[in-house]
Parts: sequence; structure tokens; C-alpha cells
Amino acid sequence: MTHNLFDLTGKIALVTGASRGIGESIAKTLADAGAHVIVSSRKVADCQVVADAIIAAGGKAEALACHVGNMDDISSTFAHIRDTHGKLDILVNNAAANPYFGHILDTDLAAFNKTVEVNIRGYFFMSVEAGKLMRDNGGGTIVNTASVNAIQPGAMQGIYSITKAAVVNMTKAFAKECAPLGIRCNALLPGLTKTKFAGALFSNDAIYKTAVAGIPMHRHAEPEEMAGTVLYLVSDASSYTTGECIVVDGGLTL
Repeated sequence: MTHNLFDLTGKIALVTGASRGIGESIAKTLADAGAHVIVSSRKVADCQVVADAIIAAGGKAEALACHVGNMDDISSTFAHIRDTHGKLDILVNNAAANPYFGHILDTDLAAFNKTVEVNIRGYFFMSVEAGKLMRDNGGGTIVNTASVNAIQPGAMQGIYSITKAAVVNMTKAFAKECAPLGIRCNALLPGLTKTKFAGALFSNDAIYKTAVAGIPMHRHAEPEEMAGTVLYLVSDASSYTTGECIVVDGGLTL
């Protein structure tokens, strides 16, 4: 009998920032593979739309509001998961903030704080709480959505790029310490992807043309093109990627 390495039946997966864009595609892909997906973002109504679509397609899902920049929301999210499911097998940290698009010298404190609170503090403590559950249940997988901006800062995206570089090193730190606990930690580094979140890049013709010119395939990516990489990382197919594996999504990104 052939074992389906991508079968996630019986797995509980939490995907943040899953109400649209890359997160929505990841949530639907994991559900298609058999996981029960907790669709999470700040607004539960938006999450419910995605969860309903998954259920209508024959999958398992629920909607859960969680603002990862809010520590109380993180605590209540994991209390719910412990009480309802008793475990978490997969965490995809995908929610992100990028409130400021402009010259780095004009970054104000509010934009700085919001970006750091979500992209660094949020990812860190979501991973901590997920890691504790995974440790207690024999292991699991964490995938962090970083960005190619972690490698090469994006134009007019200074503080966002800085936080995404931190996500890469955070992934390495968690991988190093959590791999012995059976917890795999990896990162996805999407390039220019057509989402509402990246709207500023698509509305600025000069920046868009410059970005596309530097991409080997000379085109932007669609959200669903990121989801397959995440499925691989959380499945048995990647059981040997046990630490410090930073994944760049193909030729679209650099």
C-alpha cells in the first residue's frame, strides 16, 4: 500500500491571516489535504466566509478571531484550541502588518510599533504557545511566512523588511531548539504576490515594473502558488527538514 505523504487527516492546523490572500489559499490547501483548519484573522466574519467555503467543498474548518499583535488574543486563541481540540499539529504564522509605505526616514513610532508587534512579537508568542502544545503532544510543524524582503529590503518598505529579516532568524532559533522536541520550523519567503496586502506595490507602476524586472520568471505570483510549498513543509514528505530550512518559493521570488 502506498502511503500518501501529503495526507493531513486528523491534523489540527491554525492559519493566521487566513481571511484572504496567501493565508486563504494555504487554509484551503491544508483542508483539501484533510486537516481541520482553524481560519484566523482579526475579523471573525471574514474568517467565517473562508471556513464556510472549505466546509462547502467537503473539508473541515472553523473561524476564530485573533489579532496576533494583541497578547490577550493570543492567550484566548490557545485556550480555545486546548479546550476544544486538546492539541495543535500545524501553525502557519501568516498574519502580517505593513502600515507604512514610504521613505525609511519618515517612519513614525506608531507604524514602527504596529509592524514590530505583529510581525515579530506576534510570530514569536504564537510560536511559543503552539510549541508548548506540540511539545506536550509529541511534535508538530510551524511555518512562518517571511518575505524576500528579508534578503533584499523592498523599496519604501524599510521597517517591514527589517521585521521579515527577523522572522527568518526567529525561524532558525526555534528550529534549533525545537527540533529535538519533534517540532519542525521552517519559513516561506514569497516574492511579489498579488494580494490586497501588497496593493501599494501593484498601484505604483514604477516600483512594480522594477520588481518584476528582477524576477527570473518576469511575473508576479498568485497566492495559490505559495500554498503548495506550505503543504509540503507541514506534511510527512518533509519529515527530514527538521531545522533551519528556509524555503524560497521557486523562480518567482528572486
